[in-house]
Amino acid sequence: MDRTPIDRRAEPPPEPFPPGWLARADDSDDRAFYAPPRFTTHIDDRAIRAVGRLYEELGLADGEVLDLMSSWVSHFTRTPRRLTGLGMNRAELAANPALHAHVVHDLNADPRLPFPDAAFDAVVCCVSIDYLTRPAAVLGDVCRSLRPGGRLVVTWSNRCFPTKAVRAWLIADDEERIGIVSAYAAAAGLVDASHRTLIAPGGAGDPLWTVIARRGDRRGPGGS
Repeated sequence: MDRTPIDRRAEPPPEPFPPGWLARADDSDDRAFYAPPRFTTHIDDRAIRAVGRLYEELGLADGEVLDLMSSWVSHFTRTPRRLTGLGMNRAELAANPALHAHVVHDLNADPRLPFPDAAFDAVVCCVSIDYLTRPAAVLGDVCRSLRPGGRLVVTWSNRCFPTKAVRAWLIADDEERIGIVSAYAAAAGLVDASHRTLIAPGGAGDPLWTVIARRGDRRGPGGS
């Protein structure tokens, strides 16, 4: 089931990061880049299982979850009570068997999420955080859409589309990328950010990291 935006809030403030930090080699329309369906996974099977184990450990399947920047696979070992996908490609989202609903939405064009306040118990973002050109604004609206205490779970590896990833991500090392995601969360008003190395680099497969943060008792900066 496709959904259309239901809420138009004021334009978010400028990003609180150094000039050029969020620039990209290819700043053309993302809708054209993501128009062809890509029915492939962007991390290997071991990393996919690690994401699923993390979601299970955190008990995310027991609630209502938003899969942010979603595709045709959501990596849950158990389908959440209600799972909504937001992504760029309609065919990929329609092919995702775990989704109860989905919406096609370009977060770089409009960082405001088309969902009500406090709509979700958790928001997950898997191997996509490096493509956001307005991360504080997007995660600020994630904060608004989370219920108090709800968690944002960001996971990533070391693969990407380099022309579409932001400059800060491309020039950073593994430890610095943890700092980048943590800085995004802090700028968005999310609290209690923690990080983990789920699969250490240096082995035969894909490494994997996570940053987990939560919405506090007050509404985040994206709220009204």
